[in-house]
Amino acid sequence: MGAVRIFVVLLGAFYFGCGSAYAERRVALVIGNSAYKGVPRLTNPVNDASLVGGMFRKAGFDTVDVKLDLSVVDMRKALREFGSKAREADVAVIYYAGHGIELDGNNYLIPTDAALETDTDVFDEAFPLDRVLFAIEPARQLRLVILDACRDNPFAKTMKRTVAARAIGRGLAKVEPTSPNTMIAFAAKAGSTASDGDSRNSPFAAALVERLPTPGLDLRKAFGFVRDDVLKNTGYKQEPYVYGSLGGDDVPLVAAKPVVAGPQANPDSEIRRDYELALQLGTRDGWTAFLNRFPSGFYADLAKGQMNKIAAEEIRAATADKARQAEEEKARLAAERANKAEQEKAAAASKAAEEKRLAAEKAKQIEEAKAAAAEQRRKDAEAAAAKALAEKQAAEKALADKLANDKAAAETTAKQAAEKQTSADAEQKVAAIGPSSTAPAMPLQETTKLVQSELRRVGCLTASADGDWNAASQRSLTLFNKYAGTKFDAKLASFEALDAIKVKPGRVCPLVCDRGFKADGDTCVKITCRAGYRVNDDNECEKVQDKKPIAKREDAPARDTERKKTEAAPSKPQSSGQIVCGHAGCRPVRPGCRLELNSPAVFAKGNMGGYTNVEVCN
Repeated sequence: MGAVRIFVVLLGAFYFGCGSAYAERRVALVIGNSAYKGVPRLTNPVNDASLVGGMFRKAGFDTVDVKLDLSVVDMRKALREFGSKAREADVAVIYYAGHGIELDGNNYLIPTDAALETDTDVFDEAFPLDRVLFAIEPARQLRLVILDACRDNPFAKTMKRTVAARAIGRGLAKVEPTSPNTMIAFAAKAGSTASDGDSRNSPFAAALVERLPTPGLDLRKAFGFVRDDVLKNTGYKQEPYVYGSLGGDDVPLVAAKPVVAGPQANPDSEIRRDYELALQLGTRDGWTAFLNRFPSGFYADLAKGQMNKIAAEEIRAATADKARQAEEEKARLAAERANKAEQEKAAAASKAAEEKRLAAEKAKQIEEAKAAAAEQRRKDAEAAAAKALAEKQAAEKALADKLANDKAAAETTAKQAAEKQTSADAEQKVAAIGPSSTAPAMPLQETTKLVQSELRRVGCLTASADGDWNAASQRSLTLFNKYAGTKFDAKLASFEALDAIKVKPGRVCPLVCDRGFKADGDTCVKITCRAGYRVNDDNECEKVQDKKPIAKREDAPARDTERKKTEAAPSKPQSSGQIVCGHAGCRPVRPGCRLELNSPAVFAKGNMGGYTNVEVCN
């Protein structure tokens, strides 16, 4: 994609009273941004920045800083540092080449790391033109800003609008300088695009380098020449434009070279004065008069040279005039021949067109006749189709009416038969189970069993259906009356109660379980607690608390009385724990008995004597 250039030039004129005196100190900042991260790379900005920077150096600027591919941080730093240099300068120039954007009538310069995903990002990631102007504001005499910015902005194509009414213009917006003696120039008119060219540099940058450094050339004329060069090189598609104004004095970027007042070899001041007058006049008559008065000498030779120059210019002008006349004659003759050929061609074309028109008119009439016949055939066919459709619809309606009548008659017959059957069934049921003045057709025990079975089904009876209408059965019917809202006699198992219970689809009486049991569906299951827990009064498991005996003051008299009774009662005989041995063996001493030592005994065989223990019982 060719980079489209935007060139904005701000010129601060010399301060009033300075005259045409030239600035003493000149500084320049040149920025070229090509390597953008979020959009395709630009080809020419870096090349243009290098070219313009070289121009400023050749023009004798004291300081020229060339910065390439600056991020937002680097760009801010460069402007801040250049602002310090501008405070000590008479002329300050900033040149920028890269992407630019216009948002809501304000112009911005875009660093290489800008993303610009939304329109509000422009305020944070780009630099307003006012920030650039602020950097060069301290310059004392001339302030010049050149913005050679790409105006075919790729960011605008992907940028999201946070406000629908926010305008993102094509190119840059028109700038009107607010301070006097300031000039602003664009590479192309505001709102239009500039060409990047096919060469290494853009057409505008090339013209800028060619015209601006001309010694003594006023900047307004220089930009006029730049405009002419760009128009010529772009086929009149791009026109640089200038806003603002300067004072009456010339403001060249490069001072004019000193003009030699005249040759010093001839001390004759009168000859020198007349020569300068003839030089200012610059006509053949003026130089002829000078040579008539001073036919020889140094100034005469110079005057003859000026005469030769004038003669050469006259010859060139005459030759150019003849060439122009010849060209005009050639063009006139060519035009006349072309006009004649065109007239003949137009006449032939007119005749051919008329013939074609007549043929087309005839063909039109033929086609109209064909169309009319086809239209009549269409109408006849539509009428026949409509008639056939009406007949078909009438036949279908008659058939549908007949089928509907037959269906209605069949439904009526079936309904009547069903009603008769229902009535007969009801009468039979009443005769079978309904109460009557006579004895029921079913035995009382069977009726009781049926009622008990239904009471079990609806959850009001837990006992078995045994045909015995006992107290449990009566309580179950009472529960049914309570929860079903009926008022049957609980002392009697009647057919009315049986019919009322049968119509209940499910359980009526709530399931009530004994203590220690819980409801599980329609049955009661025993509650099982884990070790250390028991079922409390609320049918819930609770932890068993170990009860420790607690001594109470009011129990002391009872304990004392019990102790005294125990002490006063005679002691019961108790075993002494002694062992007595005899011929039958050894055994414990009986309770209440004791052992005593007896006199010595004499054993027969051994003739030995000794003491023995004797069991004594009181």
